[in-house]
Amino acid sequence: MLDPSSSEEESDGIVEEESKEVMAPQAGSRISPSRTSESSGGLAPSSSRSSARPTSPSPSAASEQEKEDLGKMQREEEDRKKKLQLYVFVMRCVAYPFNAKQPTDMARRQQKITKQQLQQTKDRFQAFLNGDTQIVADEAFINAVQSYYEVFLKSDRVAKMVQSGGFSANDCREVFKRHIEKRVRSLPEIDGLSKETVLSSWMAKFDTIYRGDEDPRKAQQRMTASAASELILSKDQLYEMFQNILGIKKFEHQLLYQACQLDNLDEQAAQIRRELDGRLQMADQIARGGKFPKFVSKEMEAMYIEELKASVNQLMANLESMPVSKGGEFKLQKLKRGHNTSIIDMGQEDENTLSKSDVVLSFTLEVVIMEVQGLKSLAPNRIVYCTMEVEGGEKLQTDQAEASKPTWGTQGDFTTTHPLPGVKVKLFTESTGVLALEDKELGRVVLHPTPNSPKTSELHKMALTKACPDHDLKIKLAIRMDKPQNMKHSGYLWAFGKNVWKRWKKRFFVLVQVSQYTFAMCSYREKKSEPQELLQLDGYTVDYTDPQPGLDGGRAFFNAVKEGDTVIYASDDEQDRILWVQAMYRATGQSHKPVPPTQVQKLNSKGGASAQMDAPISQFYADRAQKHGMDEFISANPCSFDHASLFEMVQRLTLDHRLNDTFCCLGWFSPGQVFVLDEYCARNGVRGCHRHLCYLRDLLERSDNGNMIDPTLLHYSFAFCASHVHGNRPDGLSTVKVDEKERFEEIKERLRVILENQIVHFRYCFPFGRPEGALKATLSLLERVLMKDIVTPVPQEEVKGVIRKCLEQAAQLNYTRITEYAKVEAEKGQKDLKDPENAGRLVTPAKKLEETIRLAELVIEVLQQNQEHHAEAAVTSSGDQSAFAWWTDLMVEHAENFLALYGVDMDAALEIQSPESWDSFPLFQLLNDFLRNDYHLCNGKFHKHLQDLYAPLVVRYVDLMESSIAQSIQKGFDRESWEPVKSLTSNLPNVNLPNVNLQIPKVPNLPVPVAGLSVNLPQMPSFSTPSWMPAIYDSDNGSGTTEDLFWKLDALQTFIRDLHWPEEEFAKHLESRMQLMSSDMIENCVKRTRMAFESKLAKASRSTDFRISPSICTMYNVMVDAKDQSAKLCAMEMGQEKQYHTQIDELIEESVKDMIALLVAKFVVILESVLAKISRYDEGTLFSSFMSFTVKAASKYVDVPKPGMDVADGYVTFVRHSQDMLRDKVNEEVYIERLFDQWYTATMNLLGTWLTERMDQQLHVYQLKILIRIVKKKYRDFRLQGVLDSTLNSKMYDTVRNRLTLEEATASVREGGMQGISMKDSDEEDEDDD
Repeated sequence: MLDPSSSEEESDGIVEEESKEVMAPQAGSRISPSRTSESSGGLAPSSSRSSARPTSPSPSAASEQEKEDLGKMQREEEDRKKKLQLYVFVMRCVAYPFNAKQPTDMARRQQKITKQQLQQTKDRFQAFLNGDTQIVADEAFINAVQSYYEVFLKSDRVAKMVQSGGFSANDCREVFKRHIEKRVRSLPEIDGLSKETVLSSWMAKFDTIYRGDEDPRKAQQRMTASAASELILSKDQLYEMFQNILGIKKFEHQLLYQACQLDNLDEQAAQIRRELDGRLQMADQIARGGKFPKFVSKEMEAMYIEELKASVNQLMANLESMPVSKGGEFKLQKLKRGHNTSIIDMGQEDENTLSKSDVVLSFTLEVVIMEVQGLKSLAPNRIVYCTMEVEGGEKLQTDQAEASKPTWGTQGDFTTTHPLPGVKVKLFTESTGVLALEDKELGRVVLHPTPNSPKTSELHKMALTKACPDHDLKIKLAIRMDKPQNMKHSGYLWAFGKNVWKRWKKRFFVLVQVSQYTFAMCSYREKKSEPQELLQLDGYTVDYTDPQPGLDGGRAFFNAVKEGDTVIYASDDEQDRILWVQAMYRATGQSHKPVPPTQVQKLNSKGGASAQMDAPISQFYADRAQKHGMDEFISANPCSFDHASLFEMVQRLTLDHRLNDTFCCLGWFSPGQVFVLDEYCARNGVRGCHRHLCYLRDLLERSDNGNMIDPTLLHYSFAFCASHVHGNRPDGLSTVKVDEKERFEEIKERLRVILENQIVHFRYCFPFGRPEGALKATLSLLERVLMKDIVTPVPQEEVKGVIRKCLEQAAQLNYTRITEYAKVEAEKGQKDLKDPENAGRLVTPAKKLEETIRLAELVIEVLQQNQEHHAEAAVTSSGDQSAFAWWTDLMVEHAENFLALYGVDMDAALEIQSPESWDSFPLFQLLNDFLRNDYHLCNGKFHKHLQDLYAPLVVRYVDLMESSIAQSIQKGFDRESWEPVKSLTSNLPNVNLPNVNLQIPKVPNLPVPVAGLSVNLPQMPSFSTPSWMPAIYDSDNGSGTTEDLFWKLDALQTFIRDLHWPEEEFAKHLESRMQLMSSDMIENCVKRTRMAFESKLAKASRSTDFRISPSICTMYNVMVDAKDQSAKLCAMEMGQEKQYHTQIDELIEESVKDMIALLVAKFVVILESVLAKISRYDEGTLFSSFMSFTVKAASKYVDVPKPGMDVADGYVTFVRHSQDMLRDKVNEEVYIERLFDQWYTATMNLLGTWLTERMDQQLHVYQLKILIRIVKKKYRDFRLQGVLDSTLNSKMYDTVRNRLTLEEATASVREGGMQGISMKDSDEEDEDDD
């Protein structure tokens, strides 16, 4: 019961609110004063609305409009009343649950994302990409975020998912995590940094971007609070939730709450007992009247009655298992199911008769002693104290105090089993006598409190002893006696009965609850724990009665009547009688509700009589509820309602409320909602099949309206209904109604259509694999729906056939969607053109090819997303194959069908391309790179079609390139100047630029038409040197023709290699042909270079005026490049024999050897010309004698230059220039060393041979000087060029050196001497020479 004072305070505000709302309805209207425009049940008509209505054109039209309005108002009023009645039933389920509890094992639902939050998320990621945030990130992370933003956040499918209410922040995070996992795994390994660390770092940055400037602590607190409210709700929260669901106003809830006494657990338990008794009576009426529902079998009618009684029996057992001491705190306790499921017969007294020992009460007493007044006879400093005891218990003592201030405030706690205990309190003072053994008692007081006694402190006059001279001694104390939970009411009553209390006498009575179904009226005497007499209230009916003549004592009478027995009670006041009748009414479980005579008088007086002031507060709320039209909802008999339709309504409204809250529920109820609905079904006998059929229908309707529903939830309800319809008794019911079976078949067919439609639209119903596992659950549910019964599984081929058909439609749908998207993109691009009239022109082949490539990108993106997000149905969470392992095969078929649709458009685009155009190769590379890396699609139907389509193009392209390169070699060498190439970009042929985004290899262009073929190939624009070129061509001394050749061969091989032709045999053929072509081309190049080299040397000078030209060095470099390129272009891979490389390498080596020999021969010829000049000074010749005489005669008068030194200087200059040129221009060190070795050896051999021929002659001094200079300079220069000492100090060199040394010694004794020229090393000579 509520405290009357608190209830009165609450009622003031309610009355004020009601008084305002009572003014709203107009006179004559039948609408309840509680209804206003805020009620969801309907809108109340107001005078302002009616006055503002436009004038009707005719009276008949006005009357029709009024009839419509009136009908609408009546429907709204009926709906409002229905919701109010429904709310009363729901309130009672919340107030006293005894069947269900709030589940704690349900999956926690995430907060859903709204359209505004999605836009805010997009803005935050766009700000990061624009660099407007302080988040530091590397390029790889930025690229991942860019891809996530473009592909996911900006997707229309995500916007649709947000609109359906099935998108949460966790979905955003999981999609990004799955998006970056492959990227992170593909990153190169970094020492000390694991991939898991990178992944964690990226996810932390993602969370920072997603959160933005929001304080993470506030977000965490909000999430924690929402998660807590999602798990367990209090009673008040449940009341508030269903007020919102049913459109109940706050003051209506307060009226109903107080009038139904929802805070009184005894009243709620009594209400349940009355309901269960009514349901048993209803089952008997159905059995007697034969008004059964229509079942699928006639034998189920008898079973139906048994099921009704068994369900009531189960509820009784549940109620009986509830602890009697259930407190007011809302705490769901685990129900203890009874083993005996038979119907409890409350009339069999022999089984349920109580004994006095069964009634056990335990009381807690708190005795607080405050002070003693009137203590004047004792000296102020005398010590006083008090003792307290409950008879039969221990004795407690207060602290000591002085007689001048006898105050304590001491509390003593006692427990007793006596409903009327005796409490003794004594006052003592310490004895001052030496021989005194005990303290002196001054006074005492004996009290007999009851649970109804005042709790406040009161003054009590003490009984004095002879030792106390004071006459007016009082003690102030408080006694609080708590009422035990199984004590429902107590007080003094007059009673008289036939079998008990046979004498009219006033006794102390206690109404005791022994169990949920057993109550007893017990009379007690003082200081007794067992009742003197008791009456078990089973089967009795309590009601008010008039005063009985001949019975003196008592003012307000009531009685308890049972067949063969009547007990009359009387209380001293009216309020006490009402409280007793209410308590006994709850205990008896009777259907008749007693009405106080004061209320009857009030109703009969039509409001003229004033309210009885002695009525209890519960009666006050009942009167107010009746005043506001709520009495019909409170007093309505629950057994007379169709709870199936009422539950259908509350479940539908609850589902709408759930789908509109802030959680991404996917149709799942919250734990609090599940608890209330479970309790409602159990308490009111709603059949489980009906509940789930209604739930399925509501879920399917919401799914049709665009809400995202979890297929697992549909599967759960469908499995329950299927099990029930086929007789498996999931809820213990064996009976199946005809309408249940018909509705099930209807929903089954409807569900099959919806599931097939979802599989057809799987990319849009489950975008990016969200909700997680939904597609797999849909397949599982479809398999269950296709089953004919619950035992025989449907054949796998049948399931696969249905899904295969759906995926065929899905392929058509998905391809149609992406073609439409591509058209929108193309139209948008045309609008951006300066000349909008171009949109109306005929589409060119190049434009068509560009659109086809863009469409291929979209096709690949769709297939990649299907593989990434929609392949989870084939595997379990642990990675093993699931029951739907065949889903992978069906998805492969779907992909092939999807690609076949694209193949039609691709074939049409390629047919209109020019046969001389090679622009379609990027399309092949794009598709082939995707298909060859897909295990299931590689060499599939579409892939083979693609190969068959492009194989002739590749062969023709290679043929043309081979002819073109051969012709370019022929013409190039005919016009070749052999000048070194200084700039690669000015001499290399033009090439198609690669598509950076697609990473498509380059397609070399044919620079000139091939003779005999009518090929008109377009010239592509030139390009700057790409990053990959320097690694191939690190020399700038080759000829234009050869560099062009090597570049073309390399580019062609790179192009063929980057095609990654999937068919192994054809790929090997292409590779072999490329190497054979390269070998032939390089062989031709080498031969032409050698011929040009020989021709060049033949035309060159034979004297010391000869200079090594850059063209000669270029030819050597061509050989160097040819050798390098042959190793790359002509070598077979995979460990095969390098046959082509071996042949061309041998040719190059022979050619280089010949070129070195030719150049050395040229050097020998030049030296021979020098030696021929000095041969004229041989001894014995006429020219030698004449020159000697002339020089001697002229030297007497003038300084004559040294004859022959110019010849020596010229030769030395030639040698040094040739060495420097070769060293600087030729790129191969080995060739230079070989050339210098042979050059030195050949020339030294020539000098030795020349001296040997003059062994018998003495050299002329001038010959000697020239030879000494040539030999010394040659030796020193070749040593500086790195010629080995073993080569330099050959036997021939020693022979020449010894001869020249001997000749020098002979000439030095002659007249004139050697003039400082000697074979000996001299620094001064070196300086002069330099």
